Amino acid sequence: MERLWTVEEVAKFLGVPVATLYQWRHHRTGPRSRKIGRHLRYLPEDVMSWVHEQE
Repeated sequence: MERLWTVEEVAKFLGVPVATLYQWRHHRTGPRSRKIGRHLRYLPEDVMSWVHEQE
């Protein structure tokens, strides 16, 4: 299993500001994320799946 991505890593990968990811999470429109303690994390396969859905 791959390690989880941070918000900063996903933002860099997608080329969007970190604030956009938080906005998408609030509106439930972005890639699926998970809370690990106080931290927000993403599974790389969830991010890639979301990217493919956007085509």
